[in-house]
Amino acid sequence: MEPDRSPVTPSTAVRGARTPAAPLYAAGFVTAFGAHSIAAGMGAQSGNIGLTLLNLGILLAVYDISEVFLKPVFGALSDRIGAKPVIVGGLVGFAALSLIGLWAANPLLLGLARLGQGAAASAFSPASSAMVARISAGKNAGTFFGRYGSWKSLGYVIGPLLGAGLIAAGGFALLFGTLSALAAATAVWVLLAVPHLPPLPRQRYTVLDLARQVAERRFLVPTLVLAASMAAMGAAIGFLPALAVQHGLDPVAGTAAVSVLAVASLLVQPRIGALRDRHRVGDAGGMRTGLLLTAAGVALVAAAPGPATIFIAAAVIGAGVGTATPLGFAHLADSTPKERMGRTMGSAELGRELGDAGGPLVVGAVATAVSLPLGLGLLALLVAAAAVPRLSPGSRVPGTEG
Repeated sequence: MEPDRSPVTPSTAVRGARTPAAPLYAAGFVTAFGAHSIAAGMGAQSGNIGLTLLNLGILLAVYDISEVFLKPVFGALSDRIGAKPVIVGGLVGFAALSLIGLWAANPLLLGLARLGQGAAASAFSPASSAMVARISAGKNAGTFFGRYGSWKSLGYVIGPLLGAGLIAAGGFALLFGTLSALAAATAVWVLLAVPHLPPLPRQRYTVLDLARQVAERRFLVPTLVLAASMAAMGAAIGFLPALAVQHGLDPVAGTAAVSVLAVASLLVQPRIGALRDRHRVGDAGGMRTGLLLTAAGVALVAAAPGPATIFIAAAVIGAGVGTATPLGFAHLADSTPKERMGRTMGSAELGRELGDAGGPLVVGAVATAVSLPLGLGLLALLVAAAAVPRLSPGSRVPGTEG
């Protein structure tokens, strides 16, 4: 996973022979580390900052609210002007807007800081996915997205534990300051190391054409898979620490459960991506298996919450998400015309953010009305239901039938 330091031109980058992919992976790391270090910190510190379970669910979701509206917009913009300027601009915006968190002494300012970070991540996240898709150029998309997802999972691993440590050392202000510096450094790295791939000629689409493309199974099914996976991931990252504290574990141990989830995802994603490219795993069957694994993990912690099952469930959820995610993105990359890759990735990530926002909100609302285990049980049913739709035969790319 170390970056390739061989000379790179735009043409060789597109062919995917030797690419400066590490800065793009780092951009994925920034958004994962930013979102989930704060989310896990809020889950573990919810009692100390006066958050109810419903308010915690709202603050977990607010990062994604701006992304829901802006990711397709920035994805389409990356098709028009190229992905690199959108990535750099988004990272600079993330660095600047994270500074609001230096004064995040109450839930309102905390929410505003997360809203700003979400708006900035709306730019560089889909543009990075689109750049990875163009670099893969129809070859080894599973491997590229497996590594990209693995670096995101690294953010999930480091984020909760390091976030808890930074909050303990200097409060949320220190955590937000660290995030600002990290985003700024990554922006410089992308600016210097990633070539500018010129936008490809695009045909004009009518509104009816766009509606027809969005309704295609080759788009809808993998996007539903990504949304369901992120619903489970977002809820688990926010509520597993809270559940752990309820069962006698300290906040650091609670956030460690989130890191177990992320380690499982980190280890699984590059392997699943490589197996997919060797035609050992099919897109349809692999995505279905990943969702069912994820649902089983959520159901386990809902049915038998306790110190041991929290960690077992975290590992199972991470393995399920790590199986489904690279396959969903790789299928989109291989079945989408390159000239509209940014818009497709932006729309797919919109689906992910709806899941990431909806999962915590569903669990938080049911937990407030009834109980947290019942909220997690409902989420498990919804994730399992997302495994029912099938890819149509015409939407499969060669060698990925499952």
